[in-house]
Amino acid sequence: MTHAAATRLAAVSLLALIATPVAAQSDPASFYKGRNVDLIIGAAPGGGHDIYARSIAHYIGKHIPGNPNIVPKNMPGAGSNKAAAFIYNVAPKDGSVFGAIFPGAIMDPLTGDKTQVQHDPQKFNYLGTANKEVRVCAVWHTAPAQTFKEVFTKETILAASAEGGATADYAAVLDAVLGTKFKVVKGYPGTRDMTLAIERGEAHGLCGYAWTSLKTQNAEWVRDKKIKVILQTAFEGDPELNQMGVPLVWDFVKNDDDKKVIELLLAQQVFGRPYVAPPGVPEPIVKTLRTAFTATMKDPDYMAEAKKLGLDTDAGTGEEVQELVKKVYATPPAVVQRLVKATSTK
Repeated sequence: MTHAAATRLAAVSLLALIATPVAAQSDPASFYKGRNVDLIIGAAPGGGHDIYARSIAHYIGKHIPGNPNIVPKNMPGAGSNKAAAFIYNVAPKDGSVFGAIFPGAIMDPLTGDKTQVQHDPQKFNYLGTANKEVRVCAVWHTAPAQTFKEVFTKETILAASAEGGATADYAAVLDAVLGTKFKVVKGYPGTRDMTLAIERGEAHGLCGYAWTSLKTQNAEWVRDKKIKVILQTAFEGDPELNQMGVPLVWDFVKNDDDKKVIELLLAQQVFGRPYVAPPGVPEPIVKTLRTAFTATMKDPDYMAEAKKLGLDTDAGTGEEVQELVKKVYATPPAVVQRLVKATSTK
């Protein structure tokens, strides 16, 4: 074979290698058939995000053409910013990896320490959110404050995750904006560790905790009245909590400027449990994953399992989450800076 012929053959082979993935991704069934797809879970095992993600992993594969095998992999750390950075920078951009991250990992590049994040949430491909969360403040039955009004005068110790996690940021904002007297102890790896700390007496309670997680993971606490929900931090109250008479944060907001800061904080709850694919994933694959996610949220088998586990199923589509993230990142800088200052005071 001449040198020229060898060069042409090498070029053709290279083009074939490049073209094959592109062709497969334009035909999702061919791309996914017989493939393992990693679901990166930015949380420790056993927590609410982990329970949701593993339930979704059971069913989403049958809604993806080619029926790939979904492999859940936990990657906790830095309020799920570790997982977000991996999905953004390291994971293949072909649809073979997607992830479940905390809403805080979407907000942190806007309101947190930008030097500590390695991803741009605006560039993720959002597949949907498993629920639209209602977060709460809850205290142990022996805590010094037994109502939210009392936390304005009685110091209450709260367990929290790393800075950037909801349990850290919500408490900090309530202190800075509303004037509560929470003392926040940060650094617990996950919600299971926080609830154990409360049970051991290391903390009186926690804030920014998902109501669905509390009533699922610690159902006996709620049933036996060992813990008391004293505040709903949400745009609209949960029907069950409303019936229990738990007040909304808006009952304690004094003016419009404070309201805007709280609104920005709570925006992340609308994408309470977001699922993302890396930037650069081909559009046909993104569309396929979004369609599969939405179908999973309506799957009777998934719905039955969610009901058994006590999981909220008020889900949102990828398009809805993508649009909300865009809106959040268009927030006026003055409002953002006030929230940043509030979350950095603890």
